[in-house]
Amino acid sequence: MAKLERLNFDNLALRSLPLDKESSNYVRQVSGACFSRVKPTPVENPVTVVYSAQAMDLLSLPKTELERPDFAEYFCGNKLLPGTEPAAHCYCGHQFGNFAGQLGDGATMYLGEVVNAEGERWEIQFKGAGLTPYSRTADGRKVLRSSVREFLCSEAIHHLGIPSTRAGTCVTSSSTVVRDIFYDGNPIHEKCSVILRIAPTFLRFGSFEIFKPMDPDTGRKGPSVGRKDILIQLLDYTVKNFYPQIWASNHEDKQKMYLEFYKEVVRRTARLVAGWQCVGWCHGVLNTDNMSIVGVTIDYGPYGFMDRYDPDFVCNASDDGGRYTYQKQPEICKWNCMKLGEAIQEAIPVAVTQPALDIYDEEFEQYYMDGMRKKFGLLKVLPDDRKLVESFLDTMHQTGADFTNCFRCLSRLSFPGSSDYTTQVEAVKDYLLSQCCSVEELKAACKPRMHPMQLQMMMMIVQSNPGLLAQLGRAPMQLATELERMERGKELESLTAEQKRKEDAEKWMEWLKSYEDRLKVEVDGAGDIEMLNNERVVIMNGNNPKFILRNYIAQNAISAAEKGDYTEVRRVLKLLENPFSEEVDLGDTLSDSVRGAVMDDDAGTSSAPRAEVQVPMKSYTGVTYDSRPPEWASELKVT
Repeated sequence: MAKLERLNFDNLALRSLPLDKESSNYVRQVSGACFSRVKPTPVENPVTVVYSAQAMDLLSLPKTELERPDFAEYFCGNKLLPGTEPAAHCYCGHQFGNFAGQLGDGATMYLGEVVNAEGERWEIQFKGAGLTPYSRTADGRKVLRSSVREFLCSEAIHHLGIPSTRAGTCVTSSSTVVRDIFYDGNPIHEKCSVILRIAPTFLRFGSFEIFKPMDPDTGRKGPSVGRKDILIQLLDYTVKNFYPQIWASNHEDKQKMYLEFYKEVVRRTARLVAGWQCVGWCHGVLNTDNMSIVGVTIDYGPYGFMDRYDPDFVCNASDDGGRYTYQKQPEICKWNCMKLGEAIQEAIPVAVTQPALDIYDEEFEQYYMDGMRKKFGLLKVLPDDRKLVESFLDTMHQTGADFTNCFRCLSRLSFPGSSDYTTQVEAVKDYLLSQCCSVEELKAACKPRMHPMQLQMMMMIVQSNPGLLAQLGRAPMQLATELERMERGKELESLTAEQKRKEDAEKWMEWLKSYEDRLKVEVDGAGDIEMLNNERVVIMNGNNPKFILRNYIAQNAISAAEKGDYTEVRRVLKLLENPFSEEVDLGDTLSDSVRGAVMDDDAGTSSAPRAEVQVPMKSYTGVTYDSRPPEWASELKVT
């Protein structure tokens, strides 16, 4: 195992790609370069909030190194690890559908590439370590709340089995910056915090957009337009190092190599989004600069796991146009793949890459349905399985039911014909009803997201100048959705709690009957039905998580951390490392005060000695981690 001072750095990216000739660190357009050398800005009194021992193991670092007194100094940037060469990456991006020109690492910086004991190469970078040439009008800092959110979700997505960048450390400090959280004129001072991110590479679609000519709509262009030599250099570096099989088979025929590379990026992207859809997760900002070139989840900002299922779920409060809703994620990522094809067209024509986009839909559908069949415990493949999935989602939507918990409970149902099947159906139905939202929640969910005056103005625009809507970040479909919400709201005005529960029960019983019919097909011709059911349950519980990073769970951890108590962050991390487990022993992550509160709350529930008690799955606020969100969580906004 390695020591901090002896990590095996081999910074191939900086040796292989052009560096900025300007050494001074000031905001500017950077042409003819992929990286600019920078230095982290020190912070005062750094302290470790949390680390992921599993992520840091990728760097061959043992736990003893993670608990050193000077650990926080190294992972906030106050001390540089020997062998690091801090640099900021230059890239561009289409943001909310419009080309934004140069963006770059405004708050992150490449530190180097560590080759671990197994010979694996991992790029590490800081996020929040200070100014770079790409910081624009910002300060290059990140605060504790956003750092905790990114740290926890990076690890959560990884442990759900979805490709992701990893989070190694989160360090905070007594240094502060001013932030206006909701852009409402009420700024506050927040603690500067830094996280360590780990990935094979942080290259993204936007890395290839620095060569983009003038955009006719925005009037912006990439800083290295016309530099085909650098484009070729970047493409060859990417394929050789991150798609070595494609390089080995095709490097003598560059056109074929670039096409095979593009196809594989499209496939990986489709599989990635299918994984998100299967767990009900939204990225929030699917701009081209937030799309990894190796098909991993990257850049955790205003993300969100769905609680109540809503195909139009928007996790980013800044996404007024609803561009990045849950149901739009697949088509948006396909659009981003199209933009990648345009970005590399000087190396391979769009006419060649464009047909390869057809791979996306096929790959997405196969991977999505494979995942969904596992969630439903379907071992056979039938053509009508898509209808069963859609009817389940539709029933959740109509009843306002919890996405994660509804899927998880399905494994409680055995195959039809088992001795207590009828009792199980009734129990599952009752549980599903307990996961449906109240009348008040449903009415609130159906309120228009636009102000009535704004909606009226948009209706006038769509009649007089529909082309203007796109420039305003709106679309006719969004207006139609708003009108549907208004109509639905009117329908719900007289709905009572008793009526809703009765209607919900009818809808769920109807779906459960269709599920029963499908399960009968599973056992048709089967030998040992009990063994088959056990296999099915294992598959279901290994694909339907019990624990996810709900917004209220993240907020509880943040609130405690902002008061200097980091135990809740650490508890949540341990939980998210075991998302499919029925129970997770959180005992060693409890503070004395929290341990006492939990034990008192559950006094009398077990006669086992204290040392042997399994700590209940409750946060320090007393809410169980797998419950539907408390009422106050509906007011949480992430931008």
